[in-house]
Amino acid sequence: MKWMNAEEVIRRAETPLFWVGALTVASLALWLLYRLLSGFRIWVLGNGQLLSPKLGKWAVVTGATDGIGKSYAEELARRGFAMMLISRSQEKLDDVARSLEEQHKVETRTIAVDFGKTDIYPKIEAGLSGLEIGVLVNNVGVSYPYPEYYLHIPDLDNFITNTINVNMTSVCQVTSAPSKGVILNISSASGMYPVPLLTVYSATKAFVDFFSRGLQEEYRRQGIIIQSVLPFFVATKMTRIRKPTLDKPTPERYVAAELTTVGLQSQTNGYFPHAVMGWVTTRLVPSSIVIFLGAQMNRRQRTGYLQRRKLREQKNGVSFKNE
Repeated sequence: MKWMNAEEVIRRAETPLFWVGALTVASLALWLLYRLLSGFRIWVLGNGQLLSPKLGKWAVVTGATDGIGKSYAEELARRGFAMMLISRSQEKLDDVARSLEEQHKVETRTIAVDFGKTDIYPKIEAGLSGLEIGVLVNNVGVSYPYPEYYLHIPDLDNFITNTINVNMTSVCQVTSAPSKGVILNISSASGMYPVPLLTVYSATKAFVDFFSRGLQEEYRRQGIIIQSVLPFFVATKMTRIRKPTLDKPTPERYVAAELTTVGLQSQTNGYFPHAVMGWVTTRLVPSSIVIFLGAQMNRRQRTGYLQRRKLREQKNGVSFKNE
């Protein structure tokens, strides 16, 4: 009797369980299809001709003389924008401006300021006054000279002030300048989770990401696109990567890929291999493991840097203090 009752229970449960399973499989299939179509839309089709001078004649790029910033300036000039270049060295600004004018036949202007200072913004505001700005790229940034424990950072007080001014204050202040259309705030994948031994840099880039996403919600109904850009390693002077690879692209390759995501993603890693890395490190791998592995990598880099510096200083007859 009990056996018959068990068989009856199983038979009655078969139909509901079948539909639960079918709905689960259908939901997963629809989710996978949606993700594939979204990925195809973003990484294959892109945003078409969204970024053009129709948004506004001028594009403004901070940190425009090297690396990713210079590549943004070159790509936006290629698309026909007049370029306002903002960076620290007037000599480098003049070189980049001259190159853009010769190659792309666009108007250029420059503003030379040190973003480590806080008294520069009236000068920037005056330089941008009256310009029809279609694209603003807040790219200027500064990192560590080498991975280091927080309390061992040389000249810590000045390092903190400079890093916050360059990486955070600049984004807030320049974003308040007259602008419409598109604002690209260059954060970093290190802002997606804490990166030990680059803790201050990582924290400032997390601020840029949160700031950008909050502003996007505030202003999206006004038609302003604000995008948080979080690249992994790119072969630039800052990262000291000399040889590009698939996952460590040149700045030109990265920027060309990133600009196709504008208007399609409010938060982006900007480059398909980086998007895969971002998904793996935020969705599949526990954050504690990502933080641990990041710390291990930076400890090795710190040790290597200090050893090389010790050898150089011994060779030059300079005393070395192990930090």
